[in-house]
Amino acid sequence: MPSRTRTLVWTAAGALAAAAVMGASTMRGAQDPPVQQPVFRTEANYVRVDMYPTAGDGVPVADLRQDELQILEDGVPQKIEQFEHVVIRGNVPQEARREPATVAESRAMLRDARARIFVLFLDTLHVEQSASRTIRKPLVDMLERLLGPDDLIAVMTPLMSASDITFARKTTVLEGFLNRSWWGERDALIPSDPVEEQYKVCYPPAGGETTSAVAKDMIARRREKLTLEALETLVQFLRDAREERKAIIAITDGWILFRPDQGLTRQVDDRPPALPPINVDPRNGRLTTRDTTSTGAATRSECEQDRISLAQIDHQFLMNRLLDEANRANASFYPVDPRGLAVFDTPIGPDRPPTIQQDGAQLRQRSITLRDLASATDGTAVVGTNDISGALTRVVADLSSYYLLGYYSTNAKLDGKFRSIAVRVSRPGVRVRARRGYLAASAPRTTASPPPAIAGPEAAAAAAVGVVVGSLAKFAREAPLRTQGASGWNARGNATVWIVGEVAASEKWIGGGDVNVTLMRGGTPVSTARTTIAPGARTFRVAVATTEPLAAGDYQVRVRANGAAGAGIPLDDVVTLGVAATPDPIGALLWRRGSATGNKNVATADSRFRRSERLGIDVPAGESSAMTARLLDRTGKPLMVPIAVAPRTDADGSSWQTAELALAPLAPADYVVELTFASTTDQKRTLVPFRIIP
Repeated sequence: MPSRTRTLVWTAAGALAAAAVMGASTMRGAQDPPVQQPVFRTEANYVRVDMYPTAGDGVPVADLRQDELQILEDGVPQKIEQFEHVVIRGNVPQEARREPATVAESRAMLRDARARIFVLFLDTLHVEQSASRTIRKPLVDMLERLLGPDDLIAVMTPLMSASDITFARKTTVLEGFLNRSWWGERDALIPSDPVEEQYKVCYPPAGGETTSAVAKDMIARRREKLTLEALETLVQFLRDAREERKAIIAITDGWILFRPDQGLTRQVDDRPPALPPINVDPRNGRLTTRDTTSTGAATRSECEQDRISLAQIDHQFLMNRLLDEANRANASFYPVDPRGLAVFDTPIGPDRPPTIQQDGAQLRQRSITLRDLASATDGTAVVGTNDISGALTRVVADLSSYYLLGYYSTNAKLDGKFRSIAVRVSRPGVRVRARRGYLAASAPRTTASPPPAIAGPEAAAAAAVGVVVGSLAKFAREAPLRTQGASGWNARGNATVWIVGEVAASEKWIGGGDVNVTLMRGGTPVSTARTTIAPGARTFRVAVATTEPLAAGDYQVRVRANGAAGAGIPLDDVVTLGVAATPDPIGALLWRRGSATGNKNVATADSRFRRSERLGIDVPAGESSAMTARLLDRTGKPLMVPIAVAPRTDADGSSWQTAELALAPLAPADYVVELTFASTTDQKRTLVPFRIIP
C-alpha cells in the first residue's frame, strides 16, 4: 500500500494474529477459581438473550432476580429457561490469556456464549493525527481493564475487509502499535490515497489554496462512503459469526452524513466533461483511449464519473441501514471522539476554513451522528468530554456485568423472518438494554428443483419459467459490477465454485484491474482466490477451490474489483450460491461470441445478447452426466430452435457440459434455456434466462 500509516495499522492486525499463534502454548497463570460453565442448548427454537441492566445513575445492577424479568417475542410472553449473572474481571495478565492457535480456532471461540467479542474500529480517515496520539493511553488502559481471560478482540480500519480481521486475546502487539503510531489521516497534508491525489489534479484550485472546493468535497464524501460501507460489512460479518452481543468500539471524529448535492454535479470551471483521450500506445503503436502521458490513478473522465457518483450519495439512508443491520446482528456501538471537547471541527491547515457557522454545524452534526449511533444500538457514546479516561471507565463497567437469558420460542415456524425481542423488568428505576431481535432459521432447501406443483406439472413448469424471466428485470439498468456463479464437483470429490464478473464500460478499466474473491459460510471465510481483468477487457472468470471438501449448503461469495493502480472507487458485490450434494451442479456460466468479441468465446455476467451473437452456457458436470437442452419462450412453451450440447474438459481438469445457441433466428424478447441432467436417481433441471435486445 502507498500509505505508511495504513501499512502500520494492517501490520498491527496481522501481528495481533501472529501473537495469537505464538501464544497458543502459554499456560494460564494464577487466577480466580473457574466458574461452572453453563450448558447452552442448540435447538432451532432456543434463543439466547444477553441483558445489560443499569440503575438511574448508569451503574450496572447486579442483584436482579429471574421473577423480576419478562421476555416477549413479537409481543408474546416467553418462559425464561436459563438465567445467569455474568461478571467479567479484567486486568488479566497477558500470559494468562490462552490464544487461539489458528484462525479456525479463533472463529470457533467466537461462538462461546460467555466470551465477549470486541472490535476496535480505527477510523483512520476521520481522526486527526494528534488525536490518534492523545487517545492511545486512555484506550490502552481501557483495554487492560476491560478484557477478561475468555474475551476476544480484533482491530479493523475502513480500508480492511471484515473477512480479514483476526480475533485474539492478547493485546500486547495492539498496545505497542497504539503507543508508537500516528495512524490518523484526516488532517494529513499529503494524501496517501492516489485517488484523492488525482481528484486534486483533476480539479486544481483557482487561488492560493492547495485543494479546490470540488476536490475537498469529493474526498470527504468518498472517505465517509468507505467508512460507512466498512462498518456495514463488519456488522454483517459479526451477525453471521455469533448470536450474542458484539461490541464495536469506534474511534472516530464522526461523520457529516452527506446528502445528494446537485451543485456538485454542475459543470466545473465552465469546462464540459472530458471525453476519453485518443492516444498512441507506445507499447504497440495502436490507438488507445488510455491516457499514456499520466501516471495518476485516474484520468479526467474518470474523475468526472466519480464526481457525478459521489454527488448522488445519501449517507443518511446508509446510516439508517447500518442501524437496522446492527440491531438485527445484536451489535452495539461505543463511539469515541478522540478530540475530547472540540471547539472547531475543521483541522488547521493551509486552506481557507469554512465560516464559523458552517464549522459549528459540522461539529454538531458529527456529535449527533455518534450519539444516535450509540443510542440506537444500546451502546454508549464518549463525545464532547475532555475526561475521556473517566468516560471509558464507565464503558468498562457497562460491559463487565450482564445477564445471560435463554428461552424456547413459542413460534416454531422456520420462516427466516426477523422476530423482535423485548425484556421488561418490574423493579422501579432499572433500565434494561438487551438484544432487540433475531432472524429465525429457514427451512432447509432439499433440492435445487423448481417450485412445487401449483395445479399440475405444466403449471409448475410455467411458474418456474416466470420466476427466472422476472430476474431479467435487473438488466433494465446498468450496473458498475455484475456477477454470476455456479458450483459443481470434480473427479476428486471436492466442490468448486466458479464466478464470472463483468464491469461497466469505464476508463478506469483501460489499464485492467485486480479482483479478490472470498468464499464464506456463516460469516466465516472458507477460501479465497484472486484474478485480474486484462487491460482493455471488462470480464473475468475465476475458480474458488478448497483443500477440504465443501459441505452441501448455502455460501456467500464476496467479490471486490479494483482498477489498475487503485483507479476510482472499488466495486463490491455479493453472490449467494448453493452447493448441492454430489454430483449435482447448481447454476450456470454464460459466454458470448460474435464480431465484438473477435469471434472468441468471452465470459459474461450480462444476460443481454444481440441477434448477431452466439450464446454459450457452461454447466459444471462430469463427462458421464448426460445433458439435454431446449429453448423456451417467456411463457414456458418450447421453440423449435436447435441447441448444440457437448462435453468439454478444460486444462485445469474441470469438466463441463456446454450448450451453444445461434441467436439469429430469434426476435428481440426474453427466452429461457432449459437444461436437464439425467442421473441414476433423478432428473435435475436448470433454467437459464436471457434477453435479446435490438
